[in-house]
Amino acid sequence: MNLRHILIAEDDPRDAKLTMAALEEYNLANKIFIVHDGEQALDYLYCREKFEGRTGGNPVAVLLDLKMPKVDGLEVLKVIKSDKSLKTIPIVVLSSSRETPDLVECYEHGVNAYVVKPVDFGEFAKAVKQLGIFWAAVNEPPPDTGKDETLI
Repeated sequence: MNLRHILIAEDDPRDAKLTMAALEEYNLANKIFIVHDGEQALDYLYCREKFEGRTGGNPVAVLLDLKMPKVDGLEVLKVIKSDKSLKTIPIVVLSSSRETPDLVECYEHGVNAYVVKPVDFGEFAKAVKQLGIFWAAVNEPPPDTGKDETLI
């Protein structure tokens, strides 16, 4: 079974809650999985630790915060984009950083989009809704090859 779902890697509970609230309007919230650090994001993608029994294949997109504990978002991006079974997953960085080095490094490592988190809730909700609709409903993900692509 290949469930179309989105993975959110966000350590700030308020931002995670706002993201979920924005996606609920389009009935996408039940297709969202949230992890709170980069290590959990990788465990989720590789079906390790508490995600060992996870089914549903790869997410259709990962919304990734850069500044997270344990493993930062840039390192998560590097791992995903260097792994043949994960590199086709679209990665959207949601960060409060507008710093040029952050933008350049993310794009050098294959990020699909970089969105600066607006401070205003209305703007943030609008941006998240647009991302959710595009990645979960409009974009056509790579076909399931029949292989279990999320295991190492």
